[in-house]
Amino acid sequence: MILPFTATCRLITYVMLMLMAISLHAQDAQFSQFYANPIYTNPAFAGTSKVGRLVLASRSQWAQIAGSYSTVNASYDEHFDVINGGIGIQMHYDEQGIGKLRTTGIDVAYSYQIPITKSFTVRAALQAGFVQKSIDFGKLHWFDEIIARKGFLKASQEDLSKINSSLLYPNFAAGILGYSKNFYAGFAAHNLTEPAQTFFTNPLPDGKAFIQIPMKYTANAGIILPLIVTNNKRRQANLYPNVIYMQQQQFNQLNLGLFVSRGTFVAGLYFRQTSINSDAFIFFMGLRTPKVKIGYSYDATVSEARYGAVNSHEVTLSFEMRKHIRHRKPRPMTCPDF
Repeated sequence: MILPFTATCRLITYVMLMLMAISLHAQDAQFSQFYANPIYTNPAFAGTSKVGRLVLASRSQWAQIAGSYSTVNASYDEHFDVINGGIGIQMHYDEQGIGKLRTTGIDVAYSYQIPITKSFTVRAALQAGFVQKSIDFGKLHWFDEIIARKGFLKASQEDLSKINSSLLYPNFAAGILGYSKNFYAGFAAHNLTEPAQTFFTNPLPDGKAFIQIPMKYTANAGIILPLIVTNNKRRQANLYPNVIYMQQQQFNQLNLGLFVSRGTFVAGLYFRQTSINSDAFIFFMGLRTPKVKIGYSYDATVSEARYGAVNSHEVTLSFEMRKHIRHRKPRPMTCPDF
């Protein structure tokens, strides 16, 4: 059956709106430099630095595509003896799509330090925050704006009164991390309550009143292997093999790789594999001093998407803040320390 032009317009508009809602099932924003942006990976990393730690991270994913992904994250964490744990706060912003779907969030985390032995420590953490999503409908195009062979020239007559342009919801996460001088392993769960979200003011046509954000699971582990042991820090060299696995609903990915440090220089290579295909090689390099660390990573796409989504770029900056006089020193995490 061939639908009339008006009915076709409404059908396509309805499909577009449904796709917009379905897209909310996609993965949370992710960073390639997992350990340079630790609290975002697992809230149990809060307080694992020797001093206060300020981290700034920026990621541009598939910049060649119109409406590509752009993500920024800022965090600060520090250990406090009086609460025997670390406090971390982070803010993040993500922008995607030609319709400019924006996500803004703020979270506060607390990680409790549990000394198991003299050399092994466990941190258990809880995180709570709020997330706001918004979309600019003025930047979207609708089918009824089209004049054949000429383009989008007409004003749309679509009724958007039943659609909100912004929504706000609480979000929670938890994590656990165990580490010693030469080993670390952790597990985190984000979107614990699978919060509801939808831009529709009324129930969807299929009877659902909302769409839930699926829980995300992250597991990581690694070791540190000394290559050159010396009292001269400029000559010390270490190898950091590590792995991180993430799963969110039907989406999952495995990142396997390592990085090596020699004095102030750090470089590494990762390979990202999803359940569907081999996704990308991640090349990483950086510099670190006692006060400042800077890292850059380049994602080279190897999947079929490489013809349009060639690469992604990511930059991180980390600052170690002023030291406090402590009656009892925290147990810092020494691997990975970048």
